[in-house]
Amino acid sequence: MRKSSFKSGIHPYEGKEYSKDMKIIELGSDKIMTFPVSQHIGAPAKPIVKVGDRVLKGMKIAEAASFISSPVYSSVSGTVKAIENCSMISGAPSQAIIVENDFEDECVSGFGEVRDPNELSEDEIIKIITESGIVGLGGAGFPTGVKLSPKNKDSIDYIIINGAECEPYLTSDYRLLTEQTGNILMGVSIILRLFPHANAVIAVEDNKPDAIEELKKQSASLNRISVQSLKTRYPQGGERRLIASVTGREINSHMLPADVGVVVVNTATVFAVYNAVCNNIPLIRKVLTITGDGVNSPCNVSVPLGVSFAFVMEHCGGLKDNVEKLISGGPMMGMAMPNLNYPVIKTSSSVLAITSDDVAKMKTTACIHCGRCVKACPERLVPQLMAAAALADDVERFETLNGMECIECGCCTYVCPAKRPLTQTFKLAKIAVKATKVAK
Repeated sequence: MRKSSFKSGIHPYEGKEYSKDMKIIELGSDKIMTFPVSQHIGAPAKPIVKVGDRVLKGMKIAEAASFISSPVYSSVSGTVKAIENCSMISGAPSQAIIVENDFEDECVSGFGEVRDPNELSEDEIIKIITESGIVGLGGAGFPTGVKLSPKNKDSIDYIIINGAECEPYLTSDYRLLTEQTGNILMGVSIILRLFPHANAVIAVEDNKPDAIEELKKQSASLNRISVQSLKTRYPQGGERRLIASVTGREINSHMLPADVGVVVVNTATVFAVYNAVCNNIPLIRKVLTITGDGVNSPCNVSVPLGVSFAFVMEHCGGLKDNVEKLISGGPMMGMAMPNLNYPVIKTSSSVLAITSDDVAKMKTTACIHCGRCVKACPERLVPQLMAAAALADDVERFETLNGMECIECGCCTYVCPAKRPLTQTFKLAKIAVKATKVAK
């Protein structure tokens, strides 16, 4: 094993004390359920139902439209009331299937039936994972069936289970690791079936000692599975940093983890694999963290996909009156939410409610060339020069400065004493670079 940390990065306020001790509770569904067909990287899924159709819980309602795509399943039984555009938190529109819930929870045939993964072939396992609509649940949303089918399968020697959960405030993966330890390990074993030359490493930051202890205890007798404690340092759970910490191997924006013999899978994704393969349950639920000083009752909650964040918050104690900002995800890489009227999708992870929006109160000044952003950058970039190029619309220089290697983690913005919106500047610059290439 390699040393489990890196010299850059930051130590932001963790905020995990709000919800880390709150066991996962299960929430029911709402009267109207909204299922966007764009819940993943790749082509939007294609609706296979029409208005007026009755759907069942666990029924496929939209099929994958291409190799890089993923199907969508209904988490309730009911009637399709509309197929129309809805707004996503990112601001992008997505076609969505609107289902009126009948609250009968009538399931498709075979839903929830236990099966032995040892009786399944590798091809059958991949087909189940792909057909179950599983994508990267850590936020990336890349179709898991594709990720687990690299061309160089025999050269994969590391399966890294990302249990770092380095984003402040989030604790849903931690709760899964502690409450579903045995099932997580079963999911890891299933994935290892696909890679005969690989060993699995469950990588967890050392601010979760009880999860590490329980994982080590239950995996002690399992072959090819080990647990590695990582130093708590943001962004330890970023894919590139995680691979380097566990294996010492480096990748960049032009490479995939498989290019260095690694496959990285998020904790929640592993749990979804377990449910799909062992229990014949497609991806229809997601564990969220509801947290922050603006929440009356911070918690971790398992919710059906398609329910609104407003419904979830209402049934989790609601918001305080003095909330100034809502964030989908964590404070470092999450997105601000104007309201809670958005559906929970596969890549949803959290609602963070805060009563004091310090970012909005900051006053930006000129760069003082202190170099703190350089020291903090986990990709060893020079943010102050990248920002100068970006603000001058010099996309060529931005690219020459390796600006496309920015992982948008927010470390540079966090440490900047001039309060410059560096990360946002780089996001826009990267879009401009890609647009320039398309134009050519």
